[in-house]
Amino acid sequence: MQKSKKTPSLFRQAISVNKKPFPWLKAFLAGVAAGLPIILFSFLTGKFEYGLIAGLGGFTYLYVFPIPYAQLAKKLALVVLSITACVFLGTILAPYPIATAIMMGLIGSTAIFIFGAFRLIGPSAIFFVLVFAMTTGMPVKPDDAFIRAGLAFLGGLLSFIIAMTGWIFNPYGSEKNIVKRTYNVLADYLDALGTEKENDRQHHVMATLKEASEILTSGYLPWRRTDIFNRLYVLSNYAHKIFLFVVENFQKSNEKIPLQTGESLRLIAKLIDSNNLQDDATIQLPHPKSMEEKSALLFMEIQEAKDSLKLSSVNLKEQVNITQPSAINVILGAFDKNSIIFINAIRFGFFTVIAAIIAYEFEFERSFWVPLSCVAVMAGSTAVATFHRAIQRSFGTILGILIASVILSLHPSGFFVAILVFLLTFITELFIVKNYGLAALFFTPNALIMAESGNPGVYSFQFFASARLIDVAIGVIIGLIGVWLVGRKSASSRLPHLISKTIRSQAQSFYLLFSDHKTHTKFTENIEFNKMTTNMLNLKTVYDTSSGEIPKDKQALEYYWPIVFAIEELGYLLEQSSRLKYRTELSDEKLAQYLLVFETLANAVELKISAPEKSVPEIPRFQSIQITIEELQKYIKRHK
Repeated sequence: MQKSKKTPSLFRQAISVNKKPFPWLKAFLAGVAAGLPIILFSFLTGKFEYGLIAGLGGFTYLYVFPIPYAQLAKKLALVVLSITACVFLGTILAPYPIATAIMMGLIGSTAIFIFGAFRLIGPSAIFFVLVFAMTTGMPVKPDDAFIRAGLAFLGGLLSFIIAMTGWIFNPYGSEKNIVKRTYNVLADYLDALGTEKENDRQHHVMATLKEASEILTSGYLPWRRTDIFNRLYVLSNYAHKIFLFVVENFQKSNEKIPLQTGESLRLIAKLIDSNNLQDDATIQLPHPKSMEEKSALLFMEIQEAKDSLKLSSVNLKEQVNITQPSAINVILGAFDKNSIIFINAIRFGFFTVIAAIIAYEFEFERSFWVPLSCVAVMAGSTAVATFHRAIQRSFGTILGILIASVILSLHPSGFFVAILVFLLTFITELFIVKNYGLAALFFTPNALIMAESGNPGVYSFQFFASARLIDVAIGVIIGLIGVWLVGRKSASSRLPHLISKTIRSQAQSFYLLFSDHKTHTKFTENIEFNKMTTNMLNLKTVYDTSSGEIPKDKQALEYYWPIVFAIEELGYLLEQSSRLKYRTELSDEKLAQYLLVFETLANAVELKISAPEKSVPEIPRFQSIQITIEELQKYIKRHK
């Protein structure tokens, strides 16, 4: 018997460097966005400190990630306005330490909540708190609030323009990439049918299809429906149809799918990069020599997907019907006492305030470095990630402070500071994908140089280095205490309740689908489905968070994993079924049986007991939903 691999220690995990490629272009542009405002506005205004304030707006570029440009524009606009507001508030509140501490917590908790609720990628609260804190550390001049805010806004606007230049050359890069990936992972799934890899590949396809739906929805602009976007959206819809057909007809079947079927899907993926889709789509798909009936029907579905690329713009437009969930619904869904997003936001804000009050009360030199270190540590998504951050932050910051101390002892100014900020931001963005500690090694001197260059003081190397090290140590300790006291078991304790809540919301959606009630033509107008989607997102977030708790309950996680997976699969199937025009209508007797099954499962999980096996009626043409419910019952029945 092969010996299982020992899990690396927290320390070894924290210092490990991953193999992700260096993001050279993003790092270079981030450096430009950080350094250019300092040079430009120092020259235009004749005041170096004004250039540094404009440089704070350059942090906007650090929120750039490969998402649709329509979503990126909204996100960066929000970031620019938020940084502007942070500079304004920091200037106004600088004379009032307690008000400053409370506002720092509010800024942090709001950012954590918004980024979590809308599932935005990026450093969330860190740079908003940093900008606010650095502004409070500037010379106290409340009358300069509008000038400082205006400079930060212009610096952020410059970052916005730099970030959006990619739209000119490749406006639908993210959308193309996800649709290509969808067809490739779908092909891998077909190849894996009947093998040990089938379940993993199926889960991968579901996750990719869900991601594709989210990306295409976020990239949709009702007033700008281009031909290429419509083709990608329709192609994505066909991927959903193909997957559902395979699950319905081949999941429990012994029928072999010809290898050419997967090759056909990969060929469609290659076509997406074509500059002339309609013409290139006339290519013939690799046709199997012989096929059984189900395989022939599947090949026809794939052929139809390829032929959609040849449709006229008018016919294509008729097949695009996208509805986006309202911001209010998203916020209300996350604003729940059992939502880990809400709990993390409250914890984050509370301990940031505590760290700030301690720093101001004990009158540390540049007090804001204490809450900043606390924020950097607590930004970890799980308890394990938080401890990783603490280790990485500590080692990276110690060396970073030494580097900053040497640089600041040379009293840099003007153009030299801008070059340093460019280089340090460039290197930070290169290494942030490798290891947070390596990034902290360069980001720490970057932030210190920007902060201290605007506040020239006569400090010895020893005094400056020791003061910053003490600040960081206190902030890290407060952050770790916050996670240990509040977050170490908060996620896993909520799993049973959230699982039962999600199952009950799926029961409501199931009843709406297969009874004589009519669903709305627009998916987001169905309250039941919105509840189910919100509960599923909360459940997935809580499960992922619980897997990073200290100590981790491995037995519980192993028990809940197949349940969470089955719930995700059922949710996906129900959601896709809701988009069909014609569905099977079940009798009241069969509906009652299903509702009893759902309630029995929900109660079993909530009460932590074994679920008695119930009969699951057949659903003509929707056998995959029936099979998934049977599997869910099987997983819950074997309660530990």
